[in-house]
Amino acid sequence: MTDKDEQKDTELEVNTDPGDDIVLEDNTEVTGADYKVKVDKLKAKIKELEKKNHELLDGWQRDKADFINTRKRDDEAKKQFLKFSKAEIISELIPVLDSFDGAFKNKEAWGKVDKNWRMGVEFIHTQLSNILSQHDLKVINPIGLPYISSRDEAIENIKVDNEADEGKILEVVQVGYELNGKEIRPPKVKVGHYE
Repeated sequence: MTDKDEQKDTELEVNTDPGDDIVLEDNTEVTGADYKVKVDKLKAKIKELEKKNHELLDGWQRDKADFINTRKRDDEAKKQFLKFSKAEIISELIPVLDSFDGAFKNKEAWGKVDKNWRMGVEFIHTQLSNILSQHDLKVINPIGLPYISSRDEAIENIKVDNEADEGKILEVVQVGYELNGKEIRPPKVKVGHYE
């Protein structure tokens, strides 16, 4: 086998035309009606190819738009996942904040503790609270606000003499928390009830 034969075997012929082949002949003798028929056939083929081209372009543009929209939805889902992925660990730290609050509420026992030690514990509480608030944890303390069943957990109704206190939160037994605008623990409250 010669070098030319090997070269012929390795060359591949690629058909890049997806439609029917159109052969344009140099036929200068075609005139009149034959010429018009050929021109009409070519015009019809051009219109058909333009239509096919438009359909392919339209499909490609739709696919591209779908891809872009899917990417945007995926990015948004990722952002939401990252926002709330820390919710579990933050939820586990909330009882620690409750312990601090319980210690601070016991004024008699808290007053007996050494002042320097008390300041240190208060500093640790402030530090922890600041770190959690930097991660968008917010305290829900609705004292004095109207009771909202979708936000608050009522644990007791308190009889009130003033009609204006009807349905108002008079005491917050345990504060609630929200993370990135989503409630992760409702506040436990006592609500005024006017009779």
